[in-house]
Amino acid sequence: MNVTVFGATGQIGRLVVRDLLAAGHDVTVYVRNPGKLVDRGPRQSTIAGELSDDARIQQAVRGADAVISALGPLLRRGFTATPVADGTKNIVAAMQTEHVGRYIGLATPSVPDERDSPTLKAKILPVIAGLLFPNALNELVGMTAAVTQSDLDWTIARITRPARRRPKGTVRVGFLGRDKVGSVMSRADIATFLVAQLADETFLPAAPAISN
Repeated sequence: MNVTVFGATGQIGRLVVRDLLAAGHDVTVYVRNPGKLVDRGPRQSTIAGELSDDARIQQAVRGADAVISALGPLLRRGFTATPVADGTKNIVAAMQTEHVGRYIGLATPSVPDERDSPTLKAKILPVIAGLLFPNALNELVGMTAAVTQSDLDWTIARITRPARRRPKGTVRVGFLGRDKVGSVMSRADIATFLVAQLADETFLPAAPAISN
């Protein structure tokens, strides 16, 4: 498949690119700073640009079978801009223009899914996120809305505590109050889950929480 990856220089995004290349996919990465790229190969192409550059984003998704976004908000107190939410809106618009239907991305359980059941955890998570990182929560809400309110075939994996540790090769997937999903998950396993969604329609459209 031809897959366009956003956030390819991040800690999860670079693992997504690695897994895609290992699986034989053709990968286009859209990055602000190509010098930060770790994996490169004959099946990888790079387009440099900002998330505000509509034309460059459209070029990046043109001809793609799917888009995987490993973008996430800055956890910086006092930061008030919403570049990732705005950028996600641009990605969605570009996909619609170029008739690219499949979107796979990330969020956190602080943004609910309609399949979640009312639980204390489900109520507390957005409150805590709003107190500690209000702008990051605004970004997550904006990112998610841009995708879920579109006509794309989307899957959004909600993660809580991505960890830098060896992959376990196991995953718990489900919805708050309904399924036994924990908090911690290795970044490598998160990347594996995202790539696996290219061939899996189980969570289409849905935003399951995932953990090890």
